[in-house]
Amino acid sequence: MDTKELLKKVRKIEIKTRRLSDHIFGGEYHSTFKGRGMTFSEVRQYQFGDDVRSIDWNVTARYNEPYVKVFEEERELTMMLMVDVSGSELFGTSNQFKKEIVTEVSATLAFSALQNNDKVGLILFSDEVELYIPPKKGKSHVLRIIRELLEFHPKSSETNLAEALKFLTNVMKKKAIVFVLSDFIADDYNNTLRIVGNKHDVTGIRVYDEREETIPNLGMVQMQDAETGEIQLVNTQSKQVRLAYGQHYKDKVAYFTNSFNKSGCGVINCRADESYVKKLLGYFKRRG
Repeated sequence: MDTKELLKKVRKIEIKTRRLSDHIFGGEYHSTFKGRGMTFSEVRQYQFGDDVRSIDWNVTARYNEPYVKVFEEERELTMMLMVDVSGSELFGTSNQFKKEIVTEVSATLAFSALQNNDKVGLILFSDEVELYIPPKKGKSHVLRIIRELLEFHPKSSETNLAEALKFLTNVMKKKAIVFVLSDFIADDYNNTLRIVGNKHDVTGIRVYDEREETIPNLGMVQMQDAETGEIQLVNTQSKQVRLAYGQHYKDKVAYFTNSFNKSGCGVINCRADESYVKKLLGYFKRRG
C-alpha cells in the first residue's frame, strides 16, 4: 500500500469512526469507565446544603468561619487495545474481512478515549507480541495507531493470547481499560486472563464470520488453515465431519465466554455482518 492510498484509508476510517465516537460513544464511554477516584480540588466557603462531613476544620479554625473541601473525579484513564493480527483475521465472506471490522472498532474506541482526554496504547499480537505502542494522548497518536492497524504485516500467522496478556502485565503497572479484539480461536489463556482481570478492566470483543460456525455440504473440498498454512482435503458430505467441526467451533466459543466471565471480564460477540455500533452501545449502556 503506497503512502497516498494509506492516508486516504486512514482519513476514511477517521471520518467514520470519529463521528461515531463524538455523537454516540463519547458520553457512554465516559459514564461506563469512571476515573480512578476522587481527588482534592480546592477549599471554599461553606454554603447552605453542603455536607458537614466535608468541612475542613483546620481552615475553618484559621478563618473563624466554615470552609469545605471540594473534590472532583480523577478522570484521566489509560486504554490499551490488544489486537489479534494472526492469519485467521484475514477471513470474511460478508462485505468486510474480520481485520477491517477490528480496525474500525479499535478506531472508534480510541477516538472515544481521545474525546475524554485519556491515553491510548496498542499491542498487536500473533503467537508473539508483534508491536507495542505505549499509551499517549492526542489525535496524531490515535492516527498512528490506525495506520498501524491498516498497514502492519505480522511475522507470524499463529495465535498465542496468553503471551500477549503476560506482556500486558509487564508493561502496564497501573490499572487500565483493556479491550482484546480477536476471533479467539485460541486456548490455554484462562489462567493468565484471571491474573490480568484482577488488575485491569478487561473486555473481550470476539469478531467472527457466520461461515466459521458450520461447514456447508460442498463435497470434497481443499481447505487451508489460515494460521498454520496446513492444507487438507475435507469431505464436507460427511455429516460426522460437519458435526465434529461445529462442535470444535462451539468449544472454542464456550472457552472464550467461560474464561472471560470467570475472570470478571466483559464479553462482546460481534458477527461480521452485524452492526458493531449497536453491540458496543448496548455493552456500554449495560455497564453504565
